[in-house]
Amino acid sequence: MRSGPGPEDLVRDHTVYSCVMGSRAFGLATEDSDTDRRGVFLAPAPLFWRFEKPPTHVDGPLPEQFSWELERFCELALRANPTVLECLHSPLVERIDATGRELLSLRDAFLSREVLRTFVRYAEGQAKKHAADLRAERPPRGKQVMHLLRLLLSCRDLLRTGELVLDVGDARERLLAVRRGEVPWEHCETWMTRLADEATAAAARSPLPPAPDRARVEDFLIRTRRASARQPDPYDELPQGLAH
Repeated sequence: MRSGPGPEDLVRDHTVYSCVMGSRAFGLATEDSDTDRRGVFLAPAPLFWRFEKPPTHVDGPLPEQFSWELERFCELALRANPTVLECLHSPLVERIDATGRELLSLRDAFLSREVLRTFVRYAEGQAKKHAADLRAERPPRGKQVMHLLRLLLSCRDLLRTGELVLDVGDARERLLAVRRGEVPWEHCETWMTRLADEATAAAARSPLPPAPDRARVEDFLIRTRRASARQPDPYDELPQGLAH
């Protein structure tokens, strides 16, 4: 048996879904914006039978690229992780196969009112760090503040409508002004508080279910693993004369 694949091999050979995230997906891109890529790979089932398991995530190989193994991605999405949920709704899909398309078909199964807790808690935690930086006279982080406000806008609208839309629409110019440092922190803080309050109010009458559909997602994961297990192990022993 030859050695298993490296992390880059898993991303290159077994990605089921990849997309562009960050400012380009949110409608906030400027001339100097990076291209942030996020993806999901399906590690071949036989790799889990070894002592050394495949990684749950891979950083790279491209700059600003990050990928999760399918099971880890689903776990995080079921916990309403903001970054992972948003990946499922990117308008900029770069690569997708049949498994990736089924994953996207499950987008509604991951969404629930639990987004109120995770989105708002994350934004509030980052806002406290920013306030501490200001008290310590560290340079302001306009880009981070912009994305915190964007996250709260997204959370409020998701709870109101049941749909997660990434593009900020007509809030673009106001958010870019925050990024440029043209909006005082006090105004940003007031805006964050108002958005958090509006999200809380929306949760009470949201069309989203109280919790995600874990059984539906688990059924998808089990079927996908079983299908993978029936495939030949691409990293098993090579034919005689080809081993090296």
